[in-house]
Amino acid sequence: MWSWDIILALLAVGSAAGFIAGLFGVGGGTLIVPVVLWALQLQGIGGHPYAQHLAIGTSFAVMVFTTFSSMYAQHKKHAIDWATVRRMTPGMILGVLLGAATAKYMPTLALQVFFIAFLAFIALKTLRDSKPKPSRTLPALPGLTTVGTLFGAASSWVGIGGGSLSVPFLLYCNFPAHRAIGTSSGLAWPIAIAGTIGYFANGLHIANLPKGAAGFIYLPAVAILSIATILFAPLGVKTAHKLPARKLKIAFGIMLLLIAAKMAWNLIH
Repeated sequence: MWSWDIILALLAVGSAAGFIAGLFGVGGGTLIVPVVLWALQLQGIGGHPYAQHLAIGTSFAVMVFTTFSSMYAQHKKHAIDWATVRRMTPGMILGVLLGAATAKYMPTLALQVFFIAFLAFIALKTLRDSKPKPSRTLPALPGLTTVGTLFGAASSWVGIGGGSLSVPFLLYCNFPAHRAIGTSSGLAWPIAIAGTIGYFANGLHIANLPKGAAGFIYLPAVAILSIATILFAPLGVKTAHKLPARKLKIAFGIMLLLIAAKMAWNLIH
């Protein structure tokens, strides 16, 4: 049974996830996945063998609403490079679907250790304000497709919206900070849709999933979290466009470090 304590906690986390999604062009999954696991535990189903899959699938379903709200707000600010979104989206969708189909076969520990180290490395480079070569630009379509596929698969395996990877990549290709974050929000929405479809489809054949689950998507948590994320994502976008580019990059680097630290903490405990 859903008590008011659980509902209010989910609304609070959803609000924070929505604000962060709008501020940094990410999906907010790093907050949503653990809180869904917590909610499952309180429902007495945290020990379900597919609890992690349910948390990630639910995170993607929430991100469908979060990232659309963020993307729409960024579009109104004219901060999205739609040509880049169109070129990277097919690879990202392919990567997410492949990741969702292969998630249960992945060596989780090795993947998480690599991802933590990679995020920490990117965070430190961002905080140092390392300048890419002025001549560096986006790769050609085959390169963008490859990058998008890798980002999509990684997003699917760990349950994030992809902005933690696409923003540093776009900054590396000399995108201005605000445009990198805006474009990332445009990429996050198709990732969320593909991830939702993938986890829904791959969970349909699993027997004895909890009541309220559709595939690997826990619908009660989606309903509550989505309300909050939709409302707060535009506020994050508005805040981002008030910050100078350098401060926005510093804040993004700190966020990456916090994500890496949180994942490391979860891994240890």
